[in-house]
Amino acid sequence: MLTDSSSCMVDEALTILSVLASHQEAKLAIMNGSTIPVLVDLLRTGSPRNKENAAATLLSLCKRDNENLARLTRLGAAIPLSELAKTGTERAKRKATSLLEQLRKSQQL
Repeated sequence: MLTDSSSCMVDEALTILSVLASHQEAKLAIMNGSTIPVLVDLLRTGSPRNKENAAATLLSLCKRDNENLARLTRLGAAIPLSELAKTGTERAKRKATSLLEQLRKSQQL
């Protein structure tokens, strides 16, 4: 469902996933799957709302989690996040900027 960025179902699924990602048990379940690569792909190819919700979900998943931040780095997320920080919705810009700050801090450790 998350791979068809043309569907309004993707927007709804991402909204739900974003809420779930803020809860520890759900976060662990989300991280066990292939969700992070799909979310990074949506940062590149999704609709504006897809990108916004993908960034919000990634921010929740990566909060105080250097392993997930390292995964984002390996997946090349910095480039689409930088683009989103410049051209996204206001919420997407905030989420992308915050995530980029976390990526920078994690690489300085």
